[in-house]
Amino acid sequence: MADTLLDQAYVASEGAPDDVAARLRFYSRLVEGELYLLLETEAAGDSITPKVFDLEDGPIVVAFDLEQRLTEFTGIPAPYAALPGRALVEMLAGSTPPLGLGLNLGVAPSARLLPPEIMDWLAQTLSERPEELQERATALLPPKGLPDALLTALDQRLARMEGLADMAYLVVAEYEGGRRGHMLAFVDAVDGAEAALARAVHGALSFSGVEAGMLDVTFISASDGRAAEFARVGLRFDLPRVQAPAAPKPPGMDPNAPPNLR
Repeated sequence: MADTLLDQAYVASEGAPDDVAARLRFYSRLVEGELYLLLETEAAGDSITPKVFDLEDGPIVVAFDLEQRLTEFTGIPAPYAALPGRALVEMLAGSTPPLGLGLNLGVAPSARLLPPEIMDWLAQTLSERPEELQERATALLPPKGLPDALLTALDQRLARMEGLADMAYLVVAEYEGGRRGHMLAFVDAVDGAEAALARAVHGALSFSGVEAGMLDVTFISASDGRAAEFARVGLRFDLPRVQAPAAPKPPGMDPNAPPNLR
């Protein structure tokens, strides 16, 4: 079986133990990817009962980034719930008793035990929200000087924001008063999606090792007079179009509504 993106990120972080950015990229892959959580019994509506293993260091649940890996771990067909990594983190954080996560246990390169403290830290990182600013940009310039890690993280995050906006432009903005800073402008964002898009950008910053204050977010329409200026000087990111609806998945797929623990 070929290594997954999560495997590759973990191997990279292990190969550079002092590289904080590499560790953050692994955690970013973990929270943004889909995980298959082993259950004690079949899901009942939106409520699930994870299979808990009592280890010497404390109880854990187990999840895998491929359904095939879960089946290899159990050896027989077993109930599971497919859910975003961030939903699983939010579900485990603050649980009583504290629950750790056994990730890809078995032969996967990314196999490891994540203690409850890491679940709490990840949940805290995910819960942080960007600040809302009222400054007005007076000039737009081409972006420069941002680390490749941030550009890669932005590209990966925005690729998962399907249908929430047409595109985004990264620029340097000069504000009233002379302050300069990088800005990401979303074009034709869906009504009500602004907060989710801003959080996605904030998350990319959090897991890239770059200070959150380095990037502002704004929203414009394609008919806005500034759109042409953003297009002229900005670095463009295209967001995926909405695809045809897929077949229903097991409970827990709504990242804003983590399953209930029973």
